[in-house]
Amino acid sequence: MSTENALKQRSNSSCELCTSTAQLSVVEVPPTSDGSAQQCIYLCQNCLDQIEGKSALDLNHWRCLNDSMWNSEPAVQVMSYRMLHKLSSESWAQDALDMIYLEDDVKTWAEQGIAAERSNGPTRDSNGAELQNGDNVTLIKDLKVKGANFTAKQGTMVRGISLTDNPEHIEGKVNGTRIVLVSAYLKKA
Repeated sequence: MSTENALKQRSNSSCELCTSTAQLSVVEVPPTSDGSAQQCIYLCQNCLDQIEGKSALDLNHWRCLNDSMWNSEPAVQVMSYRMLHKLSSESWAQDALDMIYLEDDVKTWAEQGIAAERSNGPTRDSNGAELQNGDNVTLIKDLKVKGANFTAKQGTMVRGISLTDNPEHIEGKVNGTRIVLVSAYLKKA
């Protein structure tokens, strides 16, 4: 049986993350995959585009991870864990990460992909534009700044940002305070 047929049967011909039945394809789960059904998942184009950074993350779409993280297939667990990790600035995603249980070998597989993505990927804003040190960005939503007792308002300009080791975060000054910001909530100015 081909990998695609095995995945169709396993998933009931639906996306293994969000259960959509439109535009499905086989996706290998990196960093290493032998192309077998055990190391691949069946995804819709919407999930795939967001995972690959071709479209901005739709936070409400990813609430589906609250269900998919309990899937019995290790490859689905790995991708769910990685996406929850990517969205960990959202309280619901952090709660899910606190609840998820992965076998040791599955967790190692999941974390290898996160480490590989950090070392390879550029920092991108909410629209997918690559950010560089010194760029100016604008906040696209109000952000409560923990430990500083203020809320950074939508539309606030952050000038002369600094990149961090994590491509999902940047550093910048807001209201005179140097803070770490999630790049998914920023738009390049």
